[in-house]
Amino acid sequence: QVQLVESGGGVVQPGGSLRLSCLASGHNFKIYHMAWFRQAPGNQRELVATITPSGMGSHTDYIDSVKGRFTISRDNVENTVAVYLQRMNLQPIDTTVYYCSADPRPLRLDGNDYWGQGTQVTVSA
Repeated sequence: QVQLVESGGGVVQPGGSLRLSCLASGHNFKIYHMAWFRQAPGNQRELVATITPSGMGSHTDYIDSVKGRFTISRDNVENTVAVYLQRMNLQPIDTTVYYCSADPRPLRLDGNDYWGQGTQVTVSA
């Protein structure tokens, strides 16, 4: 059974940090591009951070608004791929639901093969 399970969301004060985790299993995700998206109600989905497969160098990319604050990384552990999003200096604008996604091709806003259920992050004093 293919699963992408996110965790690590919650409530944090402005300026704080959180690390999101996504565990991908049930498929050969080691050769998949992975990414974190976010989407607030009524807003368009954003492709926050991407990482290429390890065999392609695990290259990363970010949207401008999170560069220098967010770091995406991945670990291949047996039949599971873990993808992390370390987020620092969180601001209220970062409040939304974060989703993990995977695809054998570079990730896009729509049409990716696999999605997680999302994890809520709230930045509030």
